[in-house]
Amino acid sequence: MKKALNLTIDILIMLVGAMLYAASVNVFTSPNNIALGGLTGVSTILNYLFSLPIGIMILVLNIPLFIWGAIENGRKFLTKTIIATVFVSVAIDVMAVLPFDFYYEGDTFLAAIFGGLLSGLGLALIFFRGGTTGGTDIIARNIHKHFPHISVGTLILICDAVIFVAAAIVYKHIESALYAVITVFVSTKVIDTVIYGFSGDNGKLMFIITDKYEELSQEIISRIGRGVTLLDAHGAYSNEEKQVLLCAVRPSQVHKTKTLVRDIDENAFVVVTTASAISGKGFQSIENP
Repeated sequence: MKKALNLTIDILIMLVGAMLYAASVNVFTSPNNIALGGLTGVSTILNYLFSLPIGIMILVLNIPLFIWGAIENGRKFLTKTIIATVFVSVAIDVMAVLPFDFYYEGDTFLAAIFGGLLSGLGLALIFFRGGTTGGTDIIARNIHKHFPHISVGTLILICDAVIFVAAAIVYKHIESALYAVITVFVSTKVIDTVIYGFSGDNGKLMFIITDKYEELSQEIISRIGRGVTLLDAHGAYSNEEKQVLLCAVRPSQVHKTKTLVRDIDENAFVVVTTASAISGKGFQSIENP
């Protein structure tokens, strides 16, 4: 029952993500000759040259990559990728044939920015539920498997660079490639913000050096609701034995914790650092990938 519920939630969220991504393509990028990275960019170019539906071309071009990905990584790896890709492909083509025309053909820079915002938000929702849109992600992952010294990010960057150059040649404007770079940059930043800002394993680590560690520990546990670990330390300057409080908190709890520290010991030394992934009680379950 729980698995069915989780799968239903996954599908619904990926569907919303696909619709946002489709809006990015149909409203902002495609009408302004901006070819996004990956197979969406290739399909946008083919649509410009031969009037082929972007969504169908994304799906068709992904089929051999799905087969390659299944051979390299197993069928389980592709399940959510296929679902997300089908959603994106259908959403793009359905939105393109709606009875009303809604697209932006104004300032290309604005189109690049808002195209990146929508595509980033849509992809973030898809990634957040464990899906991908295939394309260059599969190519990069498979090549990396055989050439591990080349990072996946580098391989995706190379693929996108080739597509950007092709777009500049086809559209006969180098600005098309430059605007595409802006769109992908904005999209990437939005993806990072959404995933690391709302994911269950995101948090901050606080290191607190104070002489009132016992009182502060109890206050953090009771008032903030977070556990505290005491670390033995030795001050190199003071040559004194110290206790360092280590506490993992949500980003929204940092200010409240620092205020609590200040109220108890205004001479305390506090270091706050970002933890991109925290697993365990109070955060994302260790079993949850």
